[in-house]
Amino acid sequence: MSELRQRTVGESSAGVVRDPSEDQREDIESEDDAKLEVDELAKTLPQGTDHTPGILESVVSGLPERWKNWVIRGIFTWVMIAGFCLIIYGGPLALMVTTLIVQVKCFAEIINIGYAVYRIHGLPWFRSLSWYFLITSNYFFYGENLMDYFAVVINRTDYLRVLVTYHRFISFCLYIVGFVWFVLSLVKKYYMKQFSLFAWTHVALLIVVTQSYLIIQNIFEGLIWFIVPVSMIVINDVMAYVFGFFFGRTPLIKLSPKKTWEGFIGGGISTVILGLMMSYVMCQYRYFVCPIEYSESLGRMTMDCEVSSLFRPQEYVLPESLQAFTRIVNLKPSVTLYPFMLHSLSMSVFSSVIGPFGGFFASGFKRAFKIKDFGDVIPGHGGIMDRFDCQYLMATFVNVYISSFIHTASPQKLLQLVYNLKPEQQLQLFTALRDSLEHRGLLNAS
Repeated sequence: MSELRQRTVGESSAGVVRDPSEDQREDIESEDDAKLEVDELAKTLPQGTDHTPGILESVVSGLPERWKNWVIRGIFTWVMIAGFCLIIYGGPLALMVTTLIVQVKCFAEIINIGYAVYRIHGLPWFRSLSWYFLITSNYFFYGENLMDYFAVVINRTDYLRVLVTYHRFISFCLYIVGFVWFVLSLVKKYYMKQFSLFAWTHVALLIVVTQSYLIIQNIFEGLIWFIVPVSMIVINDVMAYVFGFFFGRTPLIKLSPKKTWEGFIGGGISTVILGLMMSYVMCQYRYFVCPIEYSESLGRMTMDCEVSSLFRPQEYVLPESLQAFTRIVNLKPSVTLYPFMLHSLSMSVFSSVIGPFGGFFASGFKRAFKIKDFGDVIPGHGGIMDRFDCQYLMATFVNVYISSFIHTASPQKLLQLVYNLKPEQQLQLFTALRDSLEHRGLLNAS
């Protein structure tokens, strides 16, 4: 009887013995597809610090490996610094375009690792989907920036006004198209991998696109809010490497075995000192401190303004404990500073203490997949993401800092809200504002 039962369970309608669990395994994925061979993955991805131009390789070939890496890394560090200065000279538009290019490249590097990890074959739509979601995200976030800073000129054009009014609805519809596209692209036996890549894409968008959006916002607040924080991360990275190279003895964190306490502390002190010096110099130039706004009279973007009190020297009285010391050395009991320098101090502390954790996070990510770098674009450094892992964390901090302690409502943003009102509501607001100005004597009633 038991023998008959076994045959009944094990046979298909065609009389062939078949294990029922086989159907379940087919619906999930094959055993070969379910395995993740990380060692093989590492061989398929570029290792940037090992990629050196042939001419430079021949020049440094006689050096020990340690000094060879030092020279290559140093040369391309100065090349990147020179390029950064050139872009700053190009103005705000050049900085914004560079931010967009860096964003796209970072996204590509992260997504390429995802493709290598999950090894999706025969699914051409998924690569297209990833880039579609990138375009959709940029349409939403950069559209938000355009509405904030170009509201006046946009609302003068009828078809642009429609795009502004329904911007978020259009963005949502674009995302839904991608969502439906993804669902229709699902293939049997690849469900788990496809959903993993779907999540991978969205995490990449969160890390890259949203942060670049915040960077653009920082630029509009004034170039100093972009240049100083970016420079602080560069200073911290370079000086931590220098101090660690020459004096490093004590390991800092297991995720990055080459990072040392000596490098961490030396880089932090250097960042505070050099960051304050840079802030002092830049506060003296309108080009760096004026916000970027659209001028109706000029019909273009302008960086001309009446300098905020934040960038004017102010005298601060020292605490009583320090005044006793100033009396002994016959110094003034007060000090004259640009208020921005105090904010710069906060940013330098964050960039030297918390900023490196962006690099540690990236190191952990790379160690998880046994890869050395995100790419091989920059010899001695790796990919673009290898150099911007801390910058994105810093950009978020600066944006939050500005909105919490610095930011005030701009006329452009208020005008955008007014333009969204109905004509009768705009007239009502105008009448109320006029009456208020006349009552306070700011507007002549005649």
